[in-house]
Amino acid sequence: MSAMTHEIPTQEDVVLDGFLALDTPLGFRAELIEGEIVVTPPPLGNHERVVSSVLRQIIAGTATAMDFSGNKGLKVDGGSAARNHVIPDGTFAPEELDLFLDAESWMACDGVALVLEVTSQRAEIDREAKRQSYARSAIPLYLLVDREHGKVTLFSAPEGDDYTEIHTGPFGKQIDLPAPFSTTLDTARFG
Repeated sequence: MSAMTHEIPTQEDVVLDGFLALDTPLGFRAELIEGEIVVTPPPLGNHERVVSSVLRQIIAGTATAMDFSGNKGLKVDGGSAARNHVIPDGTFAPEELDLFLDAESWMACDGVALVLEVTSQRAEIDREAKRQSYARSAIPLYLLVDREHGKVTLFSAPEGDDYTEIHTGPFGKQIDLPAPFSTTLDTARFG
């Protein structure tokens, strides 16, 4: 008789399998961030007003035509976890790449030009864990609209676990987006 060997799944594998099998209520978002399953309710109107303002300004003023998704699941590099699964408030990619065509629910972030997060209930996740995951995944630009602190931060030049260039200003101050966007965002309506 020969003995069969079975691989024992790691805790990461068990958490990932459980996460991918979740059936969240309509409108809720489930994300896997640093080994923690985070479920958030549908956003409030002020949150969506900011997302809409950023989208409108980028589409109208950008030098490169962009595609946008407000619900795209991204697989990004985690720190302690092998893979984070996040849903940014906004994902922008050059239209010519057509990244969203035939994309799986959770796609790699190759080709993504900018991710947008507008803080809500658990702002520290946007400020730290997501920022580091986006940097590790080499997403060139991360725009963080921090409603709690009343400021906008553009992170650029990812290197390792973080971004090496940071431009921050209070709501009401314009913020320049570099190429491929080459446009300026008016943040007056973010507050």
